[in-house]
Amino acid sequence: MSAGVKAGAGVAGAVLLLATAACSGGEKDDGVTVGGKNDAAAPQVTIDPGNGNGKARPEAGVVVTATGGKLEQVSVTLKGKPVDGAMSADKTSWRSRTLRPGAQYAVSATAKSPQGKATAVNSKFTTLKAANELDIADVSPNGGEKVGVGMPIIVTFNRPVGDRKAVERALEVKSAKAATGAWFWVSDTQVIFRTKNGEYWQPNQPVTFTAKLSGVKSGKRTYGVSDYTRRFRIGDSHIITASTKTHRLVVKKNGRKVKSWGISAGRGGRVVNGVDTFLTTSGIHLTMGKENPAIMTSEWMGVKPDDKKNGGYKEVIPHAVRISNSGEYIHSMAATVWAQGHQNVSHGCLNSPPAAAQWFYSWAYRGDPVIITGSKRGLAWNNGWSFYEMSWNKWVRGSALDRTVTTA
Repeated sequence: MSAGVKAGAGVAGAVLLLATAACSGGEKDDGVTVGGKNDAAAPQVTIDPGNGNGKARPEAGVVVTATGGKLEQVSVTLKGKPVDGAMSADKTSWRSRTLRPGAQYAVSATAKSPQGKATAVNSKFTTLKAANELDIADVSPNGGEKVGVGMPIIVTFNRPVGDRKAVERALEVKSAKAATGAWFWVSDTQVIFRTKNGEYWQPNQPVTFTAKLSGVKSGKRTYGVSDYTRRFRIGDSHIITASTKTHRLVVKKNGRKVKSWGISAGRGGRVVNGVDTFLTTSGIHLTMGKENPAIMTSEWMGVKPDDKKNGGYKEVIPHAVRISNSGEYIHSMAATVWAQGHQNVSHGCLNSPPAAAQWFYSWAYRGDPVIITGSKRGLAWNNGWSFYEMSWNKWVRGSALDRTVTTA
C-alpha cells in the first residue's frame, strides 16, 4: 500500500491538525500523521491515496483502514455525491469501487477504540487522467424495449478492450426472476450475454444491464470514464417451431398454441463450397428485426437481378421478420401460397400466407426463438443471433473470467 493519510488523535484535534498539515504542502506524497503518539488509546486511521495526491490510480479506488479500533463512518464523495464502497466484516477496512479518471475526491473517516477514544481524518486527492477513454458504443436491446425470452445482450465498445477480465467484472445483469447466463467475447470490441442452453429468460419481467466502467483500466492509460445502464423488459414467451419436412409452422405463447400455418422453405439446389445455400438452416434462430418491405435480390449470391437465366431476382417483400444473417426471414409470399404446406420452393426463407405473415410481423418481439428442423443444412452459431447453437460449456469458456452469472 502506498503512503496514505493517518490520524490518531481525538476527533476535534485530528481534523484541525490535518487541515494545517494539508495547507503546508510539504507531505503530499508521504501522507499526514496526526497526534497518534500523544494518545496511545486512540485508533489510527489511514486513507490511501494520501492527501494531496494528484495522480491517484483510478483502478485502485480508495482504501481506508483502522488499527487499534473499528471504523464507524467512511464517506468518499465526488462533487458532493457519494461513491460506492464496502466495509469489511470486522470493520477495520473499507474499500471503494473504481474511481473516475481526472476527478477530485474528498474522503472523511472516523474510528473508535475499545476504550471509546475517537479519531477522525479527512483527505482530498485527484485521480490520473485517461489518455484514452473506453466507452460503450452500442447496446442491444434498446432502452425500454419489450423483447423475447431468447434475447441476448450485445455490448459493443468504442475501442479494443485489452484487459477483458477487468471490464467483464464491471458488467452486471439483474432480472426480477433468476436466470443463469454467461458472457462471451466475440471480438476485442464486442461481448454478448445469453442465458443457459435450454433455459431462456422467464417471461414478463424487467432486466437491467449495468456497466460500472468508470475507473476500470482496460489498457495502457486507457480507462472507462463513465458508467452505463440499459433497462428493458422480457415480454410473453413466444416459441416458434417449423419443419421443412412437414411444411408447417407452429406458434406458442406462454406454452399454449395460438396459431399455425403452412410454409414453404428452402428448395435447395445451389451448392457453394459444399454448402447448399438454397436450403433453410436447421437450428435455434432468434428473431432479429422487422422490415416492411424488405428488398430481396440475388446479389447475395453474386447474380445480378436482371440475369434471369442464372436465377437473378429482385423482389419487394412485405411483412418480413429476419431470423439470420444469411438472408432467412419469415415473410409474406402470395406467389407461393400454392406450395405452402406442401412443397419447398423458396431460396431459404419461410414463405407464409400474407394474412399469417402480417399477424406474425405485428406479434413477434426481437429475441423470439424460432426452432427449425428437417433440413440437412445446419445453423452456424454466429449466423445472426443463433448463439444457442454453441454448447454451454464452450460458451462459458468464451468468458474472460470463465464463469457463469446468476442474474437474481
